[in-house]
Parts: sequence; structure tokens; C-alpha cells
Amino acid sequence: MDGLADAAAPGDLARAIGFTHAFARRRAPVEVPVPGGFAVLDDRFPGSYDDNKLIVWSGDPDADELLRAADDVLAERAHRLVCVDDDRLGTTLAPAFAAAGYEHETNLVMAYRGGIPHDPPAADRLELPELLPVLRRDWRQVLPQAPDDVIDGLARRVERRLRGAGTAGTAGTAGMVGFRGVRAGDGEDGGAGEIAARADLYVDGGVAQIESVFTGEQHRGRGHARALMTALLAEAAEAELIFLVADAADWPKDFYGRLGFEPLGSTHAFLRV
Repeated sequence: MDGLADAAAPGDLARAIGFTHAFARRRAPVEVPVPGGFAVLDDRFPGSYDDNKLIVWSGDPDADELLRAADDVLAERAHRLVCVDDDRLGTTLAPAFAAAGYEHETNLVMAYRGGIPHDPPAADRLELPELLPVLRRDWRQVLPQAPDDVIDGLARRVERRLRGAGTAGTAGTAGMVGFRGVRAGDGEDGGAGEIAARADLYVDGGVAQIESVFTGEQHRGRGHARALMTALLAEAAEAELIFLVADAADWPKDFYGRLGFEPLGSTHAFLRV
């Protein structure tokens, strides 16, 4: 990145959405064509919305087609999730999905337009043996009544994300999937403190996505997320495009805006459980 706060370059939205589609395809054990896009399935994690969903963006499939496709493809799942990565199409489909009992969420695709951070704080590289207990802790806080096997499954979904890196292509390099975290001071006996905030970083083909930013409940309000984001932006500084996806109705989008992210466009998600 050149660090200039320019207006959104033409094609950045399409490039970001294309990145998420390629990542979803690489990590999914099963891909199924559906009107206007494709679906991904993972029998190992049938309760994971993100691993079992329809992704639609092209053509003009009507709502009835997509509702039938969701029922057919996700017949063995307890949920229905249809992600529409075209703002016009998603807006058009919204009334029919609402009538069918689906909840509607609008997301913002946001690109970083700020400068390259100088002297960023360090973020630790997290390997799965350390990350999984942190994920279980965090999911337990979010879902205190959930059975242990549900919590374990939600945590272990992260293993599939490693597939998103793909394999080396013609340039001889594969993409990167990394897990990063910042710690809450020193731990007992002078050792490293526990992970206070964590996030994923995906890099491929000059594009970087920051995903799954989360701060533990007991560590919030202490600047850990800002420190982590600064470290990630510095790590991804060579990318031509750095982006993330944020809920248009929730406060983190404003936090990302203060860091230098600007909206590129909107996508839609329709969920029924």
C-alpha cells in the first residue's frame, strides 16, 4: 500500500468480494452450484453457519429460486443462510426473504485508506494448540449455556481456515492464513500473559483480509483491539488492498473507521434458524 487516503479505487469492492469467494471455496470440503453462485458445505461442522451457506452475487435469480435452493442444499442443516454479495440484488430480495421468516443483516466491506503504522506494537503468532483453548474460552463467554461439544465444534472450525491458504501457484507462492493475538501483560511466574485480543489475517495475490477480531470480555476497554489492529496493518502493509467486513448496524464499524477504514459497499446475509 502507498499509505495514501485516496478515494476507493475502481474494482476494489469486486476484488475484496472475489477474495472472500476464493477463500470460501478453498476451505470448503464440498461446493455445490446454486442459482447466481455456489454453496459450501462441511459435514464436520454442520452447525457452523459460515461453513454451510449459499453465496450469491451474479445474474438475477429470483427469491423463490434461492429459497428452494437453500432448502435443498441445506436440508440436513438446522439453519438456512444465504449471503448475497451484490447490494442491488440483496435489497431486491429482502422483502421475500423477510416474508419467508429470514432475518436480514447488512454488512459493510471496508478498505484501509490510512497510513502505514510506524513502530507498531508486537502481535504474537498463534498456533492451533494455543489458539483453541482461547477460542473455547471466548465462545463459552458468548454461549454460557451451550453444551461442551458445541463449544468445541465452534472452536475447531478454525482448523478449516488453514485450507484457505491454498497451494503454491504459478508464482511459486501460496496464500497465507495467520492467527494473531496480543497479551494482557505478564502471566504468573513472569511468563507470557493470556491472550486478550485475537484476529485472523488472510493474504493472497496482493490482497489482505482481517477477520474475526475479538477481545475477551474481561479485557475490553483497555486498547488491546487497537494494538492488535495496528500490528496487523503493519504486517499487511505490502498488500495492495487491505479490507475487512463489518456489521453495518453494530459499533465496530465506527472503530474501524477511526483506524482509517472506509466503506466500499454493502453485502447482505439472510438467516433462518
